[in-house]
Amino acid sequence: MHFHALADGPASWPAVLWRLLGYFTITTNLLVAVAFTGVAMKARFATPWLLGATLLNIALVGVVYALLLQGLKELTGGSQLANVLLHKVTPALTIVFWLIFVPKGTLTRQAPLLWALYPLFYLVYALVRGSFEGRYPYPFIDVAQIGWAQTLVGSALIALGFVVAGEALVWLDRRLGGAGKP
Repeated sequence: MHFHALADGPASWPAVLWRLLGYFTITTNLLVAVAFTGVAMKARFATPWLLGATLLNIALVGVVYALLLQGLKELTGGSQLANVLLHKVTPALTIVFWLIFVPKGTLTRQAPLLWALYPLFYLVYALVRGSFEGRYPYPFIDVAQIGWAQTLVGSALIALGFVVAGEALVWLDRRLGGAGKP
């Protein structure tokens, strides 16, 4: 919907696709689509580990949106609907799916650090891409506006929150799977 709303403007489809792929929200929703396609097809890659990583990253999308981005831009029509679906509905449904359907008790303590590689790679990608394009996808990593120090501090705080949330997810997984019981 958002792609269609943007493509109806002066931008070409490849330009819109390139722009959208600059957002963590979009790449993470694509990860959700791949993971859940794997679940639907009973693919071997759709493991509790991947679904935990997917849950954690899409939850990050929802939390960062709610805390840092909500209300910064007024959207209408298809863009507003896409915004709600990408930032609120998909994270909520992924949490519900994980709680109900994903086998529990298999996640390891190392998982959160491995899961953190995806947002770390995204951060590097967004910063490099932004330095070339002169446009950053999110205000909290907009080096041109807030400087390197604030960008790095904000990114470190988000990363810390991500790893802590990952640790909490592993703890919950182990509790629900019986591994955390005496």
